[in-house]
Amino acid sequence: MLPQSFTMIATIVFVLIQTFLGVNSFPESDKISNLPGQPPVNFQQFSGHITVDDQHQRALFYYFVEAEEDPASKPLVLWLNGGPGCSSIGVGAFAEHGPFRPSDNNVLEKNYYSWNKEANVLYLESPAGVGFSYSSNKSFYVLVTDEITARDNLVFLQRWFTKFPEYSNNDFFITGESYGGHYVPQLAQLIVQTKTNFNLKGIAIGNPLLEFNTDFNARSEYFWSHGLISDSTLEILTKVCNYSSIRRQRQNGNLEEVCAKASKQLYDEVSDYVDEYDVTLDVCLSSVNQQAYVLNQLQETQKIDVCVGDKTTTYLNRKEVQEALHAKLVGVTKWSTCSLVLHYDYRNLEIPTIPILGSLVKSGIRVLVYSGDQDSVIPLTSSRYLVNGLAKEIGVETTVAYRAWFEEKQVAGWTQTYGDILSYATIRGASHEAPFTQPQRSLLLLKTFLQGKQLPSVK
Repeated sequence: MLPQSFTMIATIVFVLIQTFLGVNSFPESDKISNLPGQPPVNFQQFSGHITVDDQHQRALFYYFVEAEEDPASKPLVLWLNGGPGCSSIGVGAFAEHGPFRPSDNNVLEKNYYSWNKEANVLYLESPAGVGFSYSSNKSFYVLVTDEITARDNLVFLQRWFTKFPEYSNNDFFITGESYGGHYVPQLAQLIVQTKTNFNLKGIAIGNPLLEFNTDFNARSEYFWSHGLISDSTLEILTKVCNYSSIRRQRQNGNLEEVCAKASKQLYDEVSDYVDEYDVTLDVCLSSVNQQAYVLNQLQETQKIDVCVGDKTTTYLNRKEVQEALHAKLVGVTKWSTCSLVLHYDYRNLEIPTIPILGSLVKSGIRVLVYSGDQDSVIPLTSSRYLVNGLAKEIGVETTVAYRAWFEEKQVAGWTQTYGDILSYATIRGASHEAPFTQPQRSLLLLKTFLQGKQLPSVK
């Protein structure tokens, strides 16, 4: 018989081994050993497909990066890009706030303002038909809705947490931008309604589509206030045919002559040489902006120049990169930033999601809406108006009055907080994809939100 002291030591060693294995029991099949051309890093990466419909073999593709330091204690952040139908990996991960950005000669450069400095970040290509996500049953692509997208995203999360149980108790946040103004709150609402056992703490959405008429009609005055259109054109867009009518009619294929003339006059004045997603930048329209083009669809179809986007597309279509990512192409011949097979129900654009934000706040979920202030696609004026109106409607009082916030002694934007649970912020000098043009300020905004603190108010 072994001595009692030896038995006790053996037991302790066994427990420590089991604990160690428990903390590091991530799926080895999904682990990325190294992305081609990447610089050395000290955090783990995972990617792969997770089936969300076994019968029809529908699977969503994810890319997960651990926090750079102490991932076990850091929150988990899910990121959803918009479109509808654009890639969170191609846009969010490789152009905005992921750890790497494609450079020349198929080399990845380190992004020093990557969001995994503050969180474990999960990028999801959703719905099926976007990027590497797929449906073996092609009839799925005929008409995809917000309801389907939210349901599949919930199934994905349930199965992802089964693969990564270590993160099931971490604070969980859902974030996104553009049409993420639908994806993010609808998924959060479904989690609350189904009482799914996720540790959901909050959502953050940037330049989001929240209410069709308000958001689209705000664009005319934004153009005018920045000197892009004349007084007479603003009057036409105010009194004859407004922006939301143009968008709705074009979407339905019945653009009336009076609205067609208003649209032509608008774009004749704006010209083809202004980036609507950042009206202060010289033209260099990357595929980062394709998600906004899908949402926009006001101008006639035009070829989009690419800068960062073409490098991302080239990189993600390399065979060795797809092998490293454990990615496969099903039903398509190449990866693309925005889906070429998916037919989204554009009637869903008119579903207001601002009431969902109110219900989330009432459920105790923190909500942040932020705006890159150089974006004319979803202008800051409409987002600020909608959030302020929501606060009044649900009876949440202002706890931090509208004020400037700072980053490295410079004004980084303006912010207002309601009831310490609902907040709005602008990011000064940022585009529709705020982390793409203002990465440092965007990272500070994220950090502050995750920590439940107020944005810095002192120089």
